[in-house]
Amino acid sequence: MENESIVFTLFLIFFGAAVIATIALTLRQSLIIAYIAVGLLIGPSGFELIQDAELIQNIANVGIIFLLFLLGLNLNPKELFRLAGETTVVTGVSSLVLLVVGYAYSLLLGYSNHESLIIGSALMFSSTIIGLKLIPTTILHHQHTGEIMISVLLLQDIIAIVLLLVLEGTAQQVSWTSVGLPLVALPVLVLSTYLIEKYILIRLIRSFDRIQEYIFLLAIGWCLGVAEAAEWFGLSYEIGAFIAGVSIARSPIALYIAESLKPLRDFFLIIFFVALGANFDLSILHQIWVAALGLVLIAVLIKPFLYRLLLMYSKESSSRSTEVAIRLGQMSEFSLLLAVLAVDMNLIREQVGFLVQFATLISFILSSTYVVMKYPTPIALSDKLRRD
Repeated sequence: MENESIVFTLFLIFFGAAVIATIALTLRQSLIIAYIAVGLLIGPSGFELIQDAELIQNIANVGIIFLLFLLGLNLNPKELFRLAGETTVVTGVSSLVLLVVGYAYSLLLGYSNHESLIIGSALMFSSTIIGLKLIPTTILHHQHTGEIMISVLLLQDIIAIVLLLVLEGTAQQVSWTSVGLPLVALPVLVLSTYLIEKYILIRLIRSFDRIQEYIFLLAIGWCLGVAEAAEWFGLSYEIGAFIAGVSIARSPIALYIAESLKPLRDFFLIIFFVALGANFDLSILHQIWVAALGLVLIAVLIKPFLYRLLLMYSKESSSRSTEVAIRLGQMSEFSLLLAVLAVDMNLIREQVGFLVQFATLISFILSSTYVVMKYPTPIALSDKLRRD
């Protein structure tokens, strides 16, 4: 019966996602929106086809592990240093300003210091998935606009990783094992993965790189192995997966591994976003919609304005600064992850987590709709703007 329950749940998720995704693409919306909508429809706030959303939450968390592994795979240190010169200031200043604005806004609404910090932190990041999915490949890889976006998003990813690490430590009681061990374990884990990659992993890859199935298995084993080691050391699965990805980012085969694991990542991420929707309690929407509207306005209006000013200050042209700023004018999947983790760790109330999730979803809808109407994208409404 348990197996039938899991199969039925997966049927609901993927059949529902296919139907709603068709509608979303017809309306030129992000697929993430479709996945969350499926969760709302089949979850307790919808038709109650899934009574307990925790049934899929643990499986969904695997998607975040693979997401961070792939982010690490794309984070070649040399490439980051090359791109980071200009956008370090842009990313750093914008993150700080948005944190302060979100924190002050939340305090004015009566939220606690901890809750205000989480809300402000959620505003710092732009969506890597939406940003890269809505930019044509030719612009992404061969034009300066794409380089700027990649640089900003990668630096934001690093900030997000550090923030997740801090969050993990904050959630535990202050002691040597909860604070000292992770601080010591992090450099030890980084050094260990570097040495294993250099003297063992890379040799295995070179010896059997023609056997695609073996490379696929090795990559998954490496990702989950380092993730498990990180968890054992008091860090987190997500931190370990990210370190595992960065450790082999220098290898020529990193691009192949990233491409091979994308379907697996997408499988679990679909479940993750459906789980987010299923866990959302629409009954409290009337309590948070005003606060959420303010966060959305900050994300889609103030954030692009800030990015544009900073990019122009960095000597970018007005048109390029405007386009990059608008493409980055939303909240992020990291905002969703941050809210979920903060609620799980009892750092914020569930209502605050729903506030961040709802604001993030609305910012996805508004931002992606405007980008599709205004700039070249793979799913543009007009033939003139449609670029593969």
